[in-house]
Amino acid sequence: MDIPFNKPYIGDEEREAVAEAVEQDILRGDGPTTNRVQSFLEDWLDVRHALLTTSCTHALEMAIMALDIGPGDEVIMPSFNFVSSANAVVLQGATPVFAEIRPETMNLDPAAVEKKITTDTEAIVLVHYGGVACDMEAFLDLGERYDVAIVEDAAQGVDAYFNDEPLGTIGDIGCYSFHDTKNITSGEGGAFLTNDEEIAARAEIIREKGTNRSAFYRGEVDKYSWVDEGSSYIPSDILAALLEVQLERRDEIRRKRKQVWSAYRDAVRPFVDDGLIEWQTVPEYADPNFHLFYFRTDTPEERDELLDALKAEGIQATFHYVPLHSSPYGRNILNCTETLPTTQHCSETLIRLPVYPQLSTRIDKVSEVIIEKMRNKLSSTTQSI
Repeated sequence: MDIPFNKPYIGDEEREAVAEAVEQDILRGDGPTTNRVQSFLEDWLDVRHALLTTSCTHALEMAIMALDIGPGDEVIMPSFNFVSSANAVVLQGATPVFAEIRPETMNLDPAAVEKKITTDTEAIVLVHYGGVACDMEAFLDLGERYDVAIVEDAAQGVDAYFNDEPLGTIGDIGCYSFHDTKNITSGEGGAFLTNDEEIAARAEIIREKGTNRSAFYRGEVDKYSWVDEGSSYIPSDILAALLEVQLERRDEIRRKRKQVWSAYRDAVRPFVDDGLIEWQTVPEYADPNFHLFYFRTDTPEERDELLDALKAEGIQATFHYVPLHSSPYGRNILNCTETLPTTQHCSETLIRLPVYPQLSTRIDKVSEVIIEKMRNKLSSTTQSI
């Protein structure tokens, strides 16, 4: 059995779209395809402004810049997190502050965040882990009470929802990823979302290298010039062409991923019922996109043994983030002193299983192998399952 952890779901439609994009006269970004995709996102998500970016990392950088966050400011975020959120803050001379997560969802804990808020706090960057929504009502309340911006790192949250609202459209700014490990992909890419007109106006300039070139193209100014800080965050129309087809196939992609996710759920449920592992709780307010399936063992040793056993069967299961507060840069450069025991334990005991649409035709066999290895490795008490 040879089951990679991820496999992009690309077919003839995507290849044809890319070939057609290469033949058109405009290959740069913000061409006709980019504009169509941005308009589609605005209509589909019911968000006022959607700007395609070269990555979610760059969307997050734009977010911190658009909020005018800089030296002396603090931004709270989970330590169980990809490095992009923290880098976006550090690059502007501000300080990331790491808060604890809830073990049942691996999402940022609003109560832990509130304890970290100071007069220097300017924003909270929350992560919708695995495409399962954070408690947005709680975070919006914190944002209003303490006058801090809410940035949704929805890299894993495309086509997932909080009380029927698309993730990434609820806070002040949302950031998407279309990396090839994500449900919907352009290979590399992302999007910056906001309903705030002032934020959108500045983000447009930041995205265009600090110029008002977009306004010039719309005929709003007679020439464009350097008006703010910025960088080159615009993806090629070729990537937008690939993304356009992927977005058209979003229902198919979601349905097949759900088949895989649900099969895993059924397979490991007895181990959860017997208290041998823990899995992600999906709150009533969350409608996930089935981006990840994971569970946690009792100990790191059990996790490592099970990962090795699955690898031996050709199944590429894996762990996830090294917590940012305990990383070399966090410890040695940022001088992080947080202990965050829940984050540390969850990180050290987590196993992610492969989830991608092509696996839906093989999922029964894959699940059988996983169950067998879990019976053998977790505990002698599993013999009753």
